[in-house]
Amino acid sequence: MYTRFGDNDIVTRQAQELVTSTWTNNVNNLNVAFTSSTQAIFTTSTSSGQQYIDIYNSHPVTDSAAEIQYSIAYGHKAGSGSPDFTNDTGSFGLGASRVTYNQYRQLHFNDDTKNFIFGTHTPDDIYVINVNRSRYKQRLTLGSLNLHLSGSSVGVSNQSIIHLTEDSLTNTNGTGTSNLGTYYNIVSGSTGEILTGTTATTQLGGTGSYGHFYPEAGLIILNGGAFAGALTPKRNTGGPTANVDQNHVTLFQHISNSNGAGTGHFIVDTTEEINSQFYFTRVRNDQYNYTNNESFVDNNKNIRFETMKLNPKVFITTVGLYNDKFELMGIAKLSQPVAKDFTKEALIRVKLDY
Repeated sequence: MYTRFGDNDIVTRQAQELVTSTWTNNVNNLNVAFTSSTQAIFTTSTSSGQQYIDIYNSHPVTDSAAEIQYSIAYGHKAGSGSPDFTNDTGSFGLGASRVTYNQYRQLHFNDDTKNFIFGTHTPDDIYVINVNRSRYKQRLTLGSLNLHLSGSSVGVSNQSIIHLTEDSLTNTNGTGTSNLGTYYNIVSGSTGEILTGTTATTQLGGTGSYGHFYPEAGLIILNGGAFAGALTPKRNTGGPTANVDQNHVTLFQHISNSNGAGTGHFIVDTTEEINSQFYFTRVRNDQYNYTNNESFVDNNKNIRFETMKLNPKVFITTVGLYNDKFELMGIAKLSQPVAKDFTKEALIRVKLDY
């Protein structure tokens, strides 16, 4: 027996936003993080660590439950800042940093000839913080970013800790659109508000911002020319094979020690839009009083017990949702059985979130 839902039996509720923390176990601030010695290997120019490093919420060697939270990479449009793949002079900077820069400008522009511009400043290099896809839902939440870096910037003076956020509260339409979706400026400030007395275009002495924030892609691209002192990217000065520091490791160190004593400050939330439909399953007194359960009927579908013919007693435990082809599309389990006979009616509300 099937009962078709009427027009008033299905109610759709307007989508609601569910905001949670991005990090594992709903941790709000990822103030302690770890790299993996098995992943961050730099022995050769093609080692995975030259491309990027993964950042975990706990030590991946001693804690089997450790999960990747985000990854960091460094890109340079000419290939500086990483050894060449061939380890040979004259290979024109064909190394991990150049591949990384090309990869992300393809993702942003879908063009490998255009360069990243932050305001009016076109740096040679970028830092990339890529939030692990399993950590965020539909997008990162606007106005939630609070990232601290130890060190100083080219812009705001007298800083020992750089406080970074995105400018979504004042720049509601975003800075622009790309293949990665709408993006916003990374600026000095907190929780989506720019530092008082500055704008996105005056962050670095009137030349631009600290980078771009891509909420739909879970991505932060930082302007390599925005930082000073120990955070300044190390670039090759003696040709493509010159020995250079690992810039993405340096960035992680400045994130993880931004509050001193090996603790950092990295907050960003994730947003998911939840759509809900309610199916009001109305069971009249003369419906669903019998069952095909073997304890109720025999092999010939005859009721086993005479007392059950005129006064059946059954229990509803499950509601099945079918399409017009009578194909089962979903099952709703009741928290406890509902008694049913000719003297009882039931109204069961089924909620479907998607």
